[in-house]
Parts: sequence; C-alpha cells; structure tokens
Amino acid sequence: MPTRKPIVAGQFYPGDRDECLAELRASLEEANGLSPVPPGAPSSVPASIVAGIVPHAGWMFSGAVAALAFRAIRSAAATVETFVLCGTAHGYFGSEPADDDSDAWECPLGSVAVDLSLREQLVQRGVVRLDRAAHRREHSIEVQVPFVAHLFPQAKILPVTVPPTHAAIALGEALAEAMAERPAAGGRMVCIASTDLTHYGPRYGFTPMGNGSEGLHWASEVNDRAFIDLAVDLDAEGVLATGIENGNACGPGAAAAAVAAARRLGVQRGCLLAHTTSNEVMLRKMGSAGRDSVGYAAIVF
Repeated sequence: MPTRKPIVAGQFYPGDRDECLAELRASLEEANGLSPVPPGAPSSVPASIVAGIVPHAGWMFSGAVAALAFRAIRSAAATVETFVLCGTAHGYFGSEPADDDSDAWECPLGSVAVDLSLREQLVQRGVVRLDRAAHRREHSIEVQVPFVAHLFPQAKILPVTVPPTHAAIALGEALAEAMAERPAAGGRMVCIASTDLTHYGPRYGFTPMGNGSEGLHWASEVNDRAFIDLAVDLDAEGVLATGIENGNACGPGAAAAAVAAARRLGVQRGCLLAHTTSNEVMLRKMGSAGRDSVGYAAIVF
C-alpha cells in the first residue's frame, strides 16, 4: 500500500509521537488565549461547519491558530468522515489540482487513510488529476494531518495540492456537490484550505511599503485584511485574484476552493476566529521581533 511519509516532521512539528502529542495539546491550550479578533469582525461560530482556512507554518508560530479552527469543527460535529485538505502549491507547478497515488499518510500519531472513493469520484469528474509529484516536497497539508489524527481518529483525508488557477473554483464546486451527497450516505465531509497570508520583509523580497514597522503594519492590517474580508464574504474569485495580485496568500488556490465549496453549499458568511502574524507571536513568546513577518488566520464557514 503506497504511503506518503512525512518530510517536515522534526522541523515544522515534532517527529516523536509523545512530543507531537504534547505540542498538539499545547497548541489547543494556547488557542484559548489568542487575542480576540478586531471589533466588528464576525465572531459567531456557525453551528455546522463545512469548510475552513488554516495556516501552515511551524506549530510554534501558527499551531494555535490552526488548532482554533480544528477545535471549532470538533465542537460543531464530533464525527467527520473525510477531511478534504487543500494545500498550497509551493513547489508543484501543474495547473490543475492534484493528488498522488498514496493510500495513506503517515504521521507521528499513526497512519491516516486516504478516501480513495472520493478521490476516484473527483478524478472521474476531471477536477483532480493524479500526479506522483503532487505532494513530494509540500508541507502545507502535512502539518494539518496530526490535528486530524488526534481530534478525529476515525476520519479519512483527501489531500489535494491546489495551484492558483481557476481550476481551484471548479474543484470547490465539485467538492460541494460531493459533500451534499455524503450526509444521505451517513457520512460527513469538511474542506480545509491550508494557506499563510502576507509574507512581508527583505527575507521574502516583498516590501512595497518599505522596511520597518509601517510596512509590517500595512501587511497585517491592510493586505491580510483584504484577503480575510474577501474570504469571509465568500468571494472565491476575489480570494484567488488578490492572492495572485497582492501577495496576501501563498495558497490562494487552496483558499478559493474552500470558499467556493462553502458558497455552493449555501453558506452566507464566514467567521474569522483569529488573525495574527509571526512577528506578534515572536513578541509574545520571545520578547522580540524582526524585520520580516507572515500572517496567519483561522476562518470557518
């Protein structure tokens, strides 16, 4: 049985089982102390969650933000049959959403099965292709798998790398149709997009507002917020366009797929659970910050 082995265990998150479990629990606990979202932002968590957006940096930086979304899903529905994990295409250059031929993904907490029937259904519809290179060097999905294994031990996954093309929206709409069919069969699906927000600073070669505090403030409060507002408003096309044009999401294709799925399922508005940056995390945990920063958000639909 082909199994996808971890490539960033021991780097982005612990590779040892006990250490991984301890850091997962710490992330869930840390989520309790995240600062409230800005005044006026939607804060009512939906009773039923069909999709979400989470970050994918090292857990020390973004684990608590991701944990917030997974915990909200767990509170809304203890049982999920399949998580469709839409990942950023950092190093995959195909134009269509893709999965490889793995039957399972290994993580420090064990092996998580891939939903092969759903994959075949989407391949037959022409919205997902099979490509062995799809996840070869990609971490954005891998860092979410232990959250699924810990909080939803019976769930399967469907990992799909989603390039920033309009094929992402077609994928989301096809997922919505598959998700609508599942409850009748006794199952439930949730679509999770994995993306970080603005990568700002000299390290990333992106400083349109200059170096220093003013540029970092713009990255978080203007550029990130533009992406967040479009996502909350269920504007899948806008999410895709702003990520490409304004550099405020490294995974605009993944995010657009999740937003399109939620919109097709009749969701009226998303809920922002948290928004922070790596600089804010460094200040809180280490007492200092740098010239570079990456945005993180947890949104559920």
